[in-house]
Amino acid sequence: MTFLLAIFGLDGLFNMVAQLIVLAAIVIWLALVWYTFTDARRRLEDKMLIRSATVAALIFPLVGTVVYVIVRPPEYIEDRIERELEMEAAAARLASADYQACPHCEEIVGGQFLRCPHCMRKLRDACVGCGKPLDPDWLLCPYCESEIEGVTPARKPRLGRSREVVEEEVELTEEYGDEEVAEFEELDLDTVSDEPPAPLALDEPDETR
Repeated sequence: MTFLLAIFGLDGLFNMVAQLIVLAAIVIWLALVWYTFTDARRRLEDKMLIRSATVAALIFPLVGTVVYVIVRPPEYIEDRIERELEMEAAAARLASADYQACPHCEEIVGGQFLRCPHCMRKLRDACVGCGKPLDPDWLLCPYCESEIEGVTPARKPRLGRSREVVEEEVELTEEYGDEEVAEFEELDLDTVSDEPPAPLALDEPDETR
């Protein structure tokens, strides 16, 4: 380095000052590289972007750091996570206090409001039976069990055997067993005649004996 400075006619005290300036520039350059690396770790989550910013600051002294400062994210990762947690906590507090944001104007409204007092748009309907506000996802009123017209599905009739028939089958199963009950069910009762069966002919005794 002394030889290079001597080319420009620097010697003695001026040579020492020039060496100190060069040493300070090298220290500042390395400090900027370290600053870029540490700051990128606090602002970026992608390791490839962190390495790219550090290499740019190393290869292009001062210029790489300046470019990184221009394009870096505006906040640290910790600050962003803290802000998101605060927003979630605020939303949880509003939900617990029965408040929510209006879907039209995003103003804070009560959970029981039928209309937004800010934009005057409709938020929910009132029950025709008890007059209480209904949630758009409900299929009927949970307070008075009133059906909501056009929302509550129609009830389908239950197709099944009566309770007495089921009880008779249970009694038959307990008395005769499953196999015998199945045999009884296979019989066609409509084909059975109501006439009493004919008496059986008895063999007459042999008179010759």
